[in-house]
Amino acid sequence: MLLEECIENLNIRPEGVYVDGTLGLGGHSARIARRLTTGRLVCIDRDESAIERSRRILEPYADKITFVHGNFSDTAAILDSLGIPGADGMLFDLGVSSPQLDEAQRGFSYSNDAPLDMRMDRSGSLSAYEVVNTWSEERLSRIFFEYGEERYARRIAAAAAAAREQKPVESTLELGEIIRSAMPAAALREKQHPAKRCFQAIRIAVNDELGQIAAMMETAPDKLLPGGRLCVISFHSLEDRIVKNGIAAREHGCTCPREAPVCTCGFVQTLKSVSRKPILPGPEELEQNPRARSAKLRVAERV
Repeated sequence: MLLEECIENLNIRPEGVYVDGTLGLGGHSARIARRLTTGRLVCIDRDESAIERSRRILEPYADKITFVHGNFSDTAAILDSLGIPGADGMLFDLGVSSPQLDEAQRGFSYSNDAPLDMRMDRSGSLSAYEVVNTWSEERLSRIFFEYGEERYARRIAAAAAAAREQKPVESTLELGEIIRSAMPAAALREKQHPAKRCFQAIRIAVNDELGQIAAMMETAPDKLLPGGRLCVISFHSLEDRIVKNGIAAREHGCTCPREAPVCTCGFVQTLKSVSRKPILPGPEELEQNPRARSAKLRVAERV
């Protein structure tokens, strides 16, 4: 996703240290590692199967890579544990990887029948099953509205609560049908699948995605070396807002009155935006990969 744009904006130095905080299929990592000579690449993913898969793909660069099963929100702590004082670049692709979507048994897709799961880290205790079957109707309505931006959140939450009173909601297709049944006919005529927004909301809740993005933006930039680049790819407005605000807080965080001749609040700028607006996929990438249509890349540099 936005591969060329990421590589260009990372300004990769052959002897530098880089972090791929969301390894996934290893496509970004392969391109970064290819440019390194004496440099180092730290590859992090919370999904152990992603690490196993990418180890094989990245075998030609194994001497330059350190694999870590962990969460991208802990990037700063992971670098500390490895004895790495700072990085020249960090990349975070916040989307669900294609294997997670395409492997029906993971329960991320509303197009295949599978147990309700949606855990990116399979060792996690909270699954979509627990969210759908044990969270209150009010709480479900809130996450559908806030995380999925679903207009019919209350109707869908009420339908799910009614369905689980009869028996637990166990599969993705079962949940998809409950969502569909609660929506008005006009909504069902929309281009996107009626369950898309609610599935997104449940996935975000299961994996605490927004909290982890906020934690990453709070701590990871401190581990960038001067001139180091931060590249973050987001896929919906909630993610992008956290990234945008996180950069802005480090770039324009001064709270002094505009008329003040000098800053007295103690603000020290640590990031500057490389581009004012997010970088979007080009027509060629959109044609080859329709999943890229909602991707936005924001780039900032450590000052």
